[in-house]
Amino acid sequence: MRKFIFLAALVCLPLQSYSTANDMPDILSLKDRAEVVDRWLEIRLDELVPELMRREGIDMWVLIAREYNEDPVVKTMIPARWMAARRRTILIFSDRGPEQGVERLAVARYDIGRFFKRAWVKEDQPDQWKALADVVIERDPKKIALNYSDHFGHADGITLTNYREFVNAVGKKYADRIVSGERLAVGWLETRTEEELVVYPQIVRIAHQIIAEGLSDAAVQPGVTTTEDLQWWFREKIRSLKLTTWFHTGVSVQRAGSPDPDSDYSRREGPSVIMPGDLIHIDIGISYLRLNTDTQQNAYVLRAGETDAPEGLKNALAAGNRLQDILTGEFKTGRTGNEILKSSLEKAKAEGIRPSIYSHPLGMHGHAAGMTVGLWDQQYGVEGQGDYPLFPDTCYAIELNATVFVPEWNKDVRMALEESACFDGEKVWYLDGRQKELYLIGKNPGVNRQ
Repeated sequence: MRKFIFLAALVCLPLQSYSTANDMPDILSLKDRAEVVDRWLEIRLDELVPELMRREGIDMWVLIAREYNEDPVVKTMIPARWMAARRRTILIFSDRGPEQGVERLAVARYDIGRFFKRAWVKEDQPDQWKALADVVIERDPKKIALNYSDHFGHADGITLTNYREFVNAVGKKYADRIVSGERLAVGWLETRTEEELVVYPQIVRIAHQIIAEGLSDAAVQPGVTTTEDLQWWFREKIRSLKLTTWFHTGVSVQRAGSPDPDSDYSRREGPSVIMPGDLIHIDIGISYLRLNTDTQQNAYVLRAGETDAPEGLKNALAAGNRLQDILTGEFKTGRTGNEILKSSLEKAKAEGIRPSIYSHPLGMHGHAAGMTVGLWDQQYGVEGQGDYPLFPDTCYAIELNATVFVPEWNKDVRMALEESACFDGEKVWYLDGRQKELYLIGKNPGVNRQ
């Protein structure tokens, strides 16, 4: 087993356990992270790109980006020590067949680390576009994939300027061979390698541990702490661990005596002081080793004399867990997101659940490329992303909510949940379990994730 992955596996704790302070995995130094990222990148380029190009019948894939205006795919193909493309960076994958493999070239001023060999010497050929055309003509590809897409922003990375320059450089003969690289780009971004899947659970474990601390007496003083205070506590905590977040943490509360939860996610309340009896909802995502998490969990603030949350809130969480089971049970290779959405909603409603499902791919981006299962405001299906099929070795944020009447509050409560999970081709498994008990603030017990 590879060195870095083996070391990571040694510290990987059981995925279904009680959360304790000792569960936090070791967070690598920046130098060690770079070594892991580059090793993973080498494996992905060596093994995944040829598989995808042959799956899609593409014999040349050309990616063109300019410094600080990177194609989203290019951004994931540059070495860890590169923070951006340099000048105009052109990457070429040319499939020479199973025996010779996929050739990787950079029509750029520099080698791209050890991953792409420079195929342009400016002193010999001042015109970068002419150098690119020479590479294309010499290899005579039948299909040239460029990253443009109507439905996936991640696969729409070529700018109009670069597209025009490419067409002008290669001429009509090769311009007529241009096809969309959408499925290559999405396949590259959505597919997780074995090496990544060894470590991904630990990344989610880190996110869970941050949440466990934030949804406790360590961060919440009822009657004083506001939802905004807690948002910034999470931001500071993440930064203190030398990590970043890909969106501003969301914190909201539901409570007895207040209006029913507003189903319109475009409208958010201002800061609220967290009080005993509140149900706190947290939405957080961290970025580490070029992978992202996306998690929504819930906590109850105990009132004086209480030792547990009201039964109605616990039932609401159980309904959310059941909705998760229904959704993940519908994951089958080749099914589209819209098909999974429709069948999941039908089954949930047949069981008396009031569901809303809006699950999305997860990986190199938080809202990542791949099969989308609904949007909060599109429960009838999603054009494009929802028509994309499910592939094995892909990860998802299982994001949804169940609206449940809570007798103790005499009102509806929306139990919103989100957990990071992987589909391995046969089943869905949670990368670090899922919340099945509410955090209790004022008691601070362990929380079971199963």
